[in-house]
This record gives sequence, C-alpha cells and structure tokens, in this order.
Amino acid sequence: MFDIDAAQALIAATPRDTSTVDVNAWATAYGLIHLDNPNPYAISLIGPAHNALNRTYAMTTDLAQPLIVAQIDIPDAAPAPLLIDGTHRLYRAWHEHQPQLPAHLLTAAETRQITAPR
Repeated sequence: MFDIDAAQALIAATPRDTSTVDVNAWATAYGLIHLDNPNPYAISLIGPAHNALNRTYAMTTDLAQPLIVAQIDIPDAAPAPLLIDGTHRLYRAWHEHQPQLPAHLLTAAETRQITAPR
C-alpha cells in the first residue's frame, strides 16, 4: 500500500521537474483500453477490474495534475515503475486520445518512504 498523501507531501517538500508518460503504453499495460470493450476472457493483473473504475468521474479529472509513478524495488534488477496515483486521469487521457500526461517520478528510496505496512 502506498500513502498518497505522504507522496504528495514529499513531492511538495522536494520540488522536481515533471516527466511525461506515454498514455497509450500505460493505458494498455493497465488494461484500461479494455474497459470500454471488455474481453470476458481477459483478467487485468495490475489495473482496475471492469467495474472498479468510475468512468463518469474519470471524465471530470484534471489532466494537468501530474500522475505519481513509484519505483518498486526488484531483487537483482532495476526498480520497476508503478502508477500509484492517477488511474482515472490516465483513463480520461486515453479516452480523449491525449498522447502524454505529466507525472512526478519517485525514486526507489522515496517509494520506500511512502510505503505503508500492511
């Protein structure tokens, strides 16, 4: 679990340039492209289930607000990026054919700071 409030406070305390994420690539990875035309045989491993994303709300989100991408430690490998805040914005951007969205990228050390124990 990730503490998004802590992530936002960390970002505010440590200003950084925003990066951009490729909307189509991330929406595909998160299974968002199948929400409008679901495949009954597909299971999204990292994205929301078909009925878990409020598409009406998604269309009201602010695409100028950066997503938050964490870096997850992987033993014996480079950290892996994981979207931890902004799935509704990502869906809206994909739905409206936006090519990129702004994002704050956390380091692996910052991600460990905002990881809440289970």
